[in-house]
Amino acid sequence: MKNQIKINRVIKGFSQDTLAQAVGVSRQTINALEAAKYVPSTVLALKLARVLEKSIEELFELEESDM
Repeated sequence: MKNQIKINRVIKGFSQDTLAQAVGVSRQTINALEAAKYVPSTVLALKLARVLEKSIEELFELEESDM
């Protein structure tokens, strides 16, 4: 699953640690998300969307391999 977390995090001026604290996860989790090595739970995806002020669809995109 592709995501736009890093781009939107940088636009907001957040470090990985700041974003992690805002959504209640570790910095390593944010790093794994940005590297597309981890697919978030629905709750985490919603928290990220809220903090980054984006819709789920603006942050995450399904790839052919996800279908």
